[in-house]
Amino acid sequence: MPAAQGWNVVRRTGDEGAWDVRPVANLEEAIPLLNGTEDLILGLPLTAVLAQRLRLPTVEAAEFNEMVRIQIEKALPYSTEEVTTDFEIIQQTEEGSVVSAIAVHNAKLSELAAPLLARGYIPSQVTVYAAQRAATHAASGRAFLIYREAEALVCAITEDGKLGFTRSLEGADAEQLQRDLPQLSLSAELQGIDTSFPVVLLDENLFELRETVQGLFVSRADLIAVEAPPAETKLNLIPESWRVRRAELVRRAEWKKRLLWAGGAYAALLLLFALYLGIVKVRINLLDRSIARDAPTTDFIKKTETKWKALAPAVDPHYYPIEVLLHLSESLPSADVQITQFAQSARQVSVDGEANSAALAYQFADKVKKNPELKAFQFEMAAPRILANDHAQFRLEGKPK
Repeated sequence: MPAAQGWNVVRRTGDEGAWDVRPVANLEEAIPLLNGTEDLILGLPLTAVLAQRLRLPTVEAAEFNEMVRIQIEKALPYSTEEVTTDFEIIQQTEEGSVVSAIAVHNAKLSELAAPLLARGYIPSQVTVYAAQRAATHAASGRAFLIYREAEALVCAITEDGKLGFTRSLEGADAEQLQRDLPQLSLSAELQGIDTSFPVVLLDENLFELRETVQGLFVSRADLIAVEAPPAETKLNLIPESWRVRRAELVRRAEWKKRLLWAGGAYAALLLLFALYLGIVKVRINLLDRSIARDAPTTDFIKKTETKWKALAPAVDPHYYPIEVLLHLSESLPSADVQITQFAQSARQVSVDGEANSAALAYQFADKVKKNPELKAFQFEMAAPRILANDHAQFRLEGKPK
């Protein structure tokens, strides 16, 4: 907000609703106090805007907004693309409407807010400080406000918390104020404003002017202080280019947050994976120790198993040649299949034979494989050799499992 000298930064200082007012010489000095806030409201000094009180016929809402815009633009020396306008309705009846219209030159606004824009601070609202003070101290009825902005004396007439009439007096002292206030009242009356003010408000920093102001008005002049925070106003003079840029910054901030969340999630996954690898390494070390501890017992078991396998043909009935030959004979499908040669060693069993057909040879091999008494062997048979008399010679080989 503009101050008597420089600016005032009004900010929340805690969760208990406390507010702090910090004076700064310029907006550049205000940057460190903003702390990256996205909810920034810029109150413009009266010298940066054009304020008008318009009396217009009452029409439908859509047409009324356009009519106000056209009336404001008529009084401006700039094209419509160079200015941003807004208004507040002071009074509206069937006969007509009275509005408080404000306009700002976009180039002048950008120059004023250059330190903020250069650091990426785009206000969410650009309003007029005089309107903020009116809404804060004189929300209803008519009032006359006097306060100082940048060495200039601001005189504002408010109607129901809206600006009705404003004047900025450069370097005004008591004598100049005594000369200019009657002229100001006359100008206001010519615009249809009742100048019998029930409320007169004087900034506490202008205490030396209290007697002068008191002598010019019937009502008693009350002192007001810098509000913390000022009341909200409907006025928003943020240019369209600022809105677009602010939307881009908001989207960029959202993406930055998403990337930060994604980076945090990725880091968490890496941490969990590292933890998992650490746990696996510990388990592997424990298993290696267990294997090393049990190695003698394991070696003994392996050696014993090897010996028993070597002795199996001698001690296990399933490996006895006579038993194997008996079960092979039991598996013959018919008398048309003959075993012509049988041989058995520690490593395999071989059976040569002849069948009246290849189908009988395959049938014999299948019965051998399914014989539960021969399950200690794994039998395989190559394709039989067909003789001139259509008999089939076959060889069946079995290896211990």
